[in-house]
Amino acid sequence: MVLTVAPISPAEHLQFIRTRRSVSFLQTPAWGRVKTEWRSESLGWYDDGRLVGAGLVLHRPVPRLERFTLAYLPEGPTIDWTGELDAWLDPLAAYLIARGAFAIRLVPPVRTNTWTAAQVKEGIADPAVARLTQVPGEPADPVGARVTDWLTGAGWLPQNPEDGFGAGQPQFKYELPLAGRTEDDVLRGMNQLWRRNIKKAAKEGVEVTVAGDAAGRELKAFHDLYVHTAERDRFTPRPLPYFETMITELSSEDPDRVRLYLARHRGDLVAATLGIRVGAHAWYAYGASSTEKREVRGSNACQWEMIKDALAAGCGVYDLRGITPTLAADDPHVGLIQFKVGTGGRAVRYVGEWDLPLRPVIYRAFSWWMARRRSGH
Repeated sequence: MVLTVAPISPAEHLQFIRTRRSVSFLQTPAWGRVKTEWRSESLGWYDDGRLVGAGLVLHRPVPRLERFTLAYLPEGPTIDWTGELDAWLDPLAAYLIARGAFAIRLVPPVRTNTWTAAQVKEGIADPAVARLTQVPGEPADPVGARVTDWLTGAGWLPQNPEDGFGAGQPQFKYELPLAGRTEDDVLRGMNQLWRRNIKKAAKEGVEVTVAGDAAGRELKAFHDLYVHTAERDRFTPRPLPYFETMITELSSEDPDRVRLYLARHRGDLVAATLGIRVGAHAWYAYGASSTEKREVRGSNACQWEMIKDALAAGCGVYDLRGITPTLAADDPHVGLIQFKVGTGGRAVRYVGEWDLPLRPVIYRAFSWWMARRRSGH
């Protein structure tokens, strides 16, 4: 198989995505317009004139060397990862180096390992277990192992940090399978605390609505609560214009692509979540909750409403996004994985982020600059 890579229009890219059951929202043309600090382009893979693959490339210029860029494909590209990878990735490298890329960063949408909720809970309960990778899980995915081996042999460099979170996409995620299941099936799969909290929210009169003006006043209410959550939980919040752009651009591709859920108790906003859907894959992208009235369980009510909507849309998976692989009881992140494990889903390890240096001297300089930036120098 001889493939060629060439630019495609956003419309062609979007049409290709619609032929697939699901593609990451980070690989939609609209996402390139959300990431305003990057330059974006859509690329297509052609086999004898037929479009067989596509990818969104985000270009980040090098400080003081703007004509050279890091070419980043978050959770992409959308290609046949079970096939001969040199046939797919060699023409990508040739195209990008000719246009000034000093390196390519890929995040293949390919899993390597899976752990059931029960296996994760056993790991959390075992004081001898500090990391998810120490827990016996399901059989390893042969495709993930093959992709990892191929990337290593072809000179790609893994960029996966020890804690699972880096500058890019998390390697470990938590997913709730939905295919072939009903609402009752999903509820039965949740732990007792989750079921109790969903019932508690309903009994307390928590009402969850989908925002009608998702880019207007209700988004501002979400953002105010999100900033409050960031101050409480000690993370840096994104500014309001980022969410305004995200909702505007994603909605322009599909009116059902993004939804803002608001949970209120007697008129008070107690929780809010932002959900995204592409085809049969739904994501919990952002969440916020008030410190007051936590006992009415607004966050569980929002999650349950999103899960029910994902089921109604025919989704095969509800994606709760990143977790850290640390299971030690004294780790501040273990509470997050315990919250997500309560849904009854599964922890998943993906291949992760990989870099291919195309211009090694510039790549080393960029890596040094990024390391200094992260350390605050």
